[in-house]
Amino acid sequence: MRIYEGSPRQDFEEVFRSIGGHLDALGMREILLLEVDDGFILQGLAFEGDVGTWSDSVGHVRKQIMELRDDELSAFMDEALAARGKGKPGAPDTYQSALRVIGRYLDESKPRDIFLFEQEGSYVLRLLRIDQLGARHELVEFTRDDIVQMIASGPVLRTPVQKAGTKRG
Repeated sequence: MRIYEGSPRQDFEEVFRSIGGHLDALGMREILLLEVDDGFILQGLAFEGDVGTWSDSVGHVRKQIMELRDDELSAFMDEALAARGKGKPGAPDTYQSALRVIGRYLDESKPRDIFLFEQEGSYVLRLLRIDQLGARHELVEFTRDDIVQMIASGPVLRTPVQKAGTKRG
């Protein structure tokens, strides 16, 4: 993403977390996220009405495609930071949590280009790697259980490292 070029850390964790919060607010599912030069292209299924229930009136599912440009991503991140800690009890954060931990993985692995799709809580990423051997794509899969485990280990990763021989009080 261009807004992070030259920064010491590609902060995909925060970008993906804020995109996830936006997806949760929209109620989208089965997403596809494609990185482009100035942001992302997002595709997902938007559910309207009572989809998948036994009733006389069934809702609608429609494919929705949107471009998320750098300036919009910056606004999402500002909104997410301002809302942090003010969550509504019981509010779903399916994508916010899952995309945050995937973003952390991306920050650590530093890919050049990202293509991500999700199906029923599992994620597949195609990452472009460029190194001394040239350019190559790599596939990475996170199952639903992988994501749950990564989310559960998040607080441990955020805890500051304690110096040997010191006590916390």
